[in-house]
Amino acid sequence: MFTATLIGETLGAGDLSVATDRLAAAGCVPGATTWLEPGVAADIAFAGNADAARGALEGVIARSDVIVQPTATRRKALIVADMDSTMITVECIDELADYAGIKAEVAAVTEAAMRGELDFEGALDARVALLAGLDEAVIAQCLAEQVRIMPGAKALVRTMRAQGAAAVLVSGGFTRFAEPVAAEIGFDRAIANVLLIEDGRLTGNVAKPIVGSATKEDTLLAWIAERGIDPALSLAVGDGANDLAMIKRAGLGVAYHAKPIVAAAAGARIDHGDLSTLLYAQGYRRADWVDG
Repeated sequence: MFTATLIGETLGAGDLSVATDRLAAAGCVPGATTWLEPGVAADIAFAGNADAARGALEGVIARSDVIVQPTATRRKALIVADMDSTMITVECIDELADYAGIKAEVAAVTEAAMRGELDFEGALDARVALLAGLDEAVIAQCLAEQVRIMPGAKALVRTMRAQGAAAVLVSGGFTRFAEPVAAEIGFDRAIANVLLIEDGRLTGNVAKPIVGSATKEDTLLAWIAERGIDPALSLAVGDGANDLAMIKRAGLGVAYHAKPIVAAAAGARIDHGDLSTLLYAQGYRRADWVDG
């Protein structure tokens, strides 16, 4: 059996009826419908082909997201998440560049790299080089003034951990941001790149090897192996091209407000809701959440 979870702003009984009809028309066999949060999130059980169901339901109800997955493995035991534009609302390197007066130049490279148009490692080296000479104190200033936790992030991670799941933040960004962000949200561990600093100023270099796509995928697989987790019980979420490898390997790989290359390849997409969507996708009712 499979579950299709619909999450929206103003879902009604009519929307669920439409979704049920669409499942039936796609050759699936709809079963029970259950509200997880009236007007916000609901499950539709069905038998049949998951890909056909997803294709039949996506985009049918305005301003809503749909996640289709096997019912037996929907409650996850591991989350591996990207940081920038996923667990936080900004790209940290772009915000650092703002303090150096070159945000537009750096942000253009960041966007191209996240869209998969540039090699991530090379693009990171090039952007960090532009920050050479920046006062180290700007990092803490940027963290305080610009970095904001993504809505739903704390509830997602804290609720999953309260139920025994492991949580790892793996970022192509920097430890000086990832470590405090991970601590605030509630992750078990943070993995990110190290900015090299001498005499209180950025050198324009980052420690090697760079944390990129391969590191994210390897981290997911290592935690699955070390914790003895069924791969189907793993969840990976991110927005950029360097997240795609881990998204493809996870039991549930989620593109979060993602670049087109990621959205097209991921097994699930969140285009409208915040990160709490992934709690409803796992069958958590609003009363079950551990709030941040």
